[in-house]
Amino acid sequence: MQNRNVILAIDEGTSGTRAAVVAADGHVSCLAYTALQVDSPRPGVVEQDANALLEKTLDVCRDTLAQAAREGLRVIALAVATQRATGVLWDTHTGRPLVPAMVWQDTRYAHDLDQLAPDWDARLRSHVGRPAGVRSPYLWAARHLRDTPAVADAWRARRLAFGTVDSWLLWHLSTQRACVTTPTNATSCSAYVLGEHRYLTAWVEALGFPPELLPELRQDADDFGRTRPDLLGIDVPILACAGDQLAGAVGLGCLDAGQSMCLHGTGSFVDLVLGPSLPARSGQSDSTLTMTARRCHDVSHFSVETFVATTGSALNWVCDKLHWFDDAKQISALAATVPSARGVTFIPALTGLRVPQMQPDARAALNGVSMATTQAEIAHAILEGIAHSVTSCIDANREVAGIPVTELVVGGGLSGSDTLLQMQADLTGLPIHRMKETDRASLRGIAWLAGASGLLWDSLDQARTTTEPDAVFTPRIGADERAGRRALWHARVASELNHVQAFAPH
Repeated sequence: MQNRNVILAIDEGTSGTRAAVVAADGHVSCLAYTALQVDSPRPGVVEQDANALLEKTLDVCRDTLAQAAREGLRVIALAVATQRATGVLWDTHTGRPLVPAMVWQDTRYAHDLDQLAPDWDARLRSHVGRPAGVRSPYLWAARHLRDTPAVADAWRARRLAFGTVDSWLLWHLSTQRACVTTPTNATSCSAYVLGEHRYLTAWVEALGFPPELLPELRQDADDFGRTRPDLLGIDVPILACAGDQLAGAVGLGCLDAGQSMCLHGTGSFVDLVLGPSLPARSGQSDSTLTMTARRCHDVSHFSVETFVATTGSALNWVCDKLHWFDDAKQISALAATVPSARGVTFIPALTGLRVPQMQPDARAALNGVSMATTQAEIAHAILEGIAHSVTSCIDANREVAGIPVTELVVGGGLSGSDTLLQMQADLTGLPIHRMKETDRASLRGIAWLAGASGLLWDSLDQARTTTEPDAVFTPRIGADERAGRRALWHARVASELNHVQAFAPH
């Protein structure tokens, strides 16, 4: 069989790591996956074993490379997408982690950051596009430098390295043995000056972190050295490294200002691409964060992101805990049998609201139920509540970005529901594009970043022509009906917010 050139792509997430090869026609094949363990030894603390993460990532790469060899495919480069703000501290002499990695879901230092917020939030918002927040890999590392003898000893001996998962993997995979990071990863750690491609060193110093320990900033598409043949058995250039969500946006073809992406999983994340300009109101919203969408050829492209925390998990809740429906597919099928929910609304705020305002004490609500309400109408209301919530995210992103939204590209589990996507089109007034193989978007996108400078494609624009649309949903209702349905939704959300305010402890 004639050899065909492919790029080996890694997608190292929080709950699992996978590898695959991506060909010039955009096809993703030779996929290998393994689960990762996440530990929470006490409330607020979320950790992983960085060494297990590395070993399992190497395992899936070796599995993929073996499959590729059997199929006569020739790997010519490596590309790496990773979970974002997970911190690792390791010994550069042994290559071993010194403490468990702090996962991005960790909130153990929320109180400490809250105390710094009054003095720092305004500056952080204007420079890094987000407030102090509830977690910081830099504060975590600073506390280990102070309190963990092994970390302090390694620092004194100048054999300590710090970075996020991208830094950890690249240090091991590359012959460069450099401690580096990329903008799509650094942005999520809340000390990356968005418009200037540098660190806000005064902030990391305020956290007690020594700036000389910061990973070197590279680009998301860059020269990261060559792979170590002793680890993977191949000697190829490493040409891209990016945060997984942002790699997914690239892989769904969201490259242009005005394109919006919604990935449906446990929650629903909504990103709006801006291009090289920062958003008009960057940092002015607690719920809508400014992201580096990608940086290549010395140009940063930005996006804004907000999310609904419980959408897929809300469907699981009504099925598994309340036993109202058998599964999510039944909800979608029943919802399609009625033209509307007849005034019933469901707010999927099981862990609080982010839009129209951050209110962690808000709760899910089912309103407008009467003796005449049917199970199908409740199913319709549940799906419509998710569609309304995503529409509110799009509105929030648009307000911060200051640009119009032209289309919405969707992926993830819930995007398989035609009923939900038609509701989404009706409520947003936008065409909704569902792509094929959306679950492989991060693998495809990181490969595009690696291969779009002439290796497999001449540009990202050319690479995205390989994506295959699965379906397009266009609005079926007019502006007046849309405004009426949105007004009812806003009224019900306002009622829940008023309830929280009225019963909040004084």
